[in-house]
Amino acid sequence: MPIKLIENLVSQDKDPIANLSLLDTINQDLKTAMISKEVVARDTIRMLLSEIKKYEIDERKEATDPIILALINKSVKQRRDSIEQFKNGGRADLVTKEEEQLKVILQYLPQQLSVDEIKAIVQQGIDEISAQTMQDMGKLMALLKPQLEGKADMSVVSAAVKELLN
Repeated sequence: MPIKLIENLVSQDKDPIANLSLLDTINQDLKTAMISKEVVARDTIRMLLSEIKKYEIDERKEATDPIILALINKSVKQRRDSIEQFKNGGRADLVTKEEEQLKVILQYLPQQLSVDEIKAIVQQGIDEISAQTMQDMGKLMALLKPQLEGKADMSVVSAAVKELLN
């Protein structure tokens, strides 16, 4: 059935890839990884799909693109934490494995903002709520999170907030 959908889109001069949901894209990439025998990509994508299915079963609703992006962000954060812990533990083999998985997962996130772009958005948020001290950080982060989630690492956003509020 998906092939028929793609054929219909192509016959209408529409880009079939642009019309796929994030879940469809992930499933297509799994097939590609399986065909090309890319073990790391295959296993990482399967892990990602299992997290999405777990969400759908637990919440009893379909995972939409924003929810899938949140799950991907959670997975990215877990990988980065694991990399840091493995580096501290002297496990270079596991660091390499986690970094390879992180590369696969990061391809599903939108283009990440640069530090300068993040600082500009943080400054707009500071101006918008008239934040002056670190006591305003919670309000500011609550304002910024919906705008930046998926587009920036929230630890970088937090560091920019601290820098600009001091």
